[in-house]
Amino acid sequence: MATTTSLPETQPQTQTQPTAAPALTPAAVAKVKEIMATQTPVPAGLRLSVVGGGCSGFQYSMAFENGAGMMDKVFDFEGLKVYVDATSLMYLGGARVDYIETLEGAGFKFENPNVKSTCGCGSSFSV
Repeated sequence: MATTTSLPETQPQTQTQPTAAPALTPAAVAKVKEIMATQTPVPAGLRLSVVGGGCSGFQYSMAFENGAGMMDKVFDFEGLKVYVDATSLMYLGGARVDYIETLEGAGFKFENPNVKSTCGCGSSFSV
């Protein structure tokens, strides 16, 4: 006589863990505000996003914005409004944006814990 053993039924586990916000360093906030002040008209804030492209699949994008879109999360950094769309937030959650100046040049640098690999030039990434 054969016996059957039934395994306990497992329910799919869904976690609604909020995605961490990206962070801007004080140096990055100061530089963005400095650049925004030279624009006419002065933009409402900065959009951070991830776009397809580059040799590794994704690239970071920074652009001035006049307001939030319907699907945007809005973050405030020392009075600087930063807009991130829901899709980009999946890739930018926990990322840190800094502004650095070296002898070789100056610019914004992304440190992103979600990145699995980057290209040789460092301007694109994959997750």
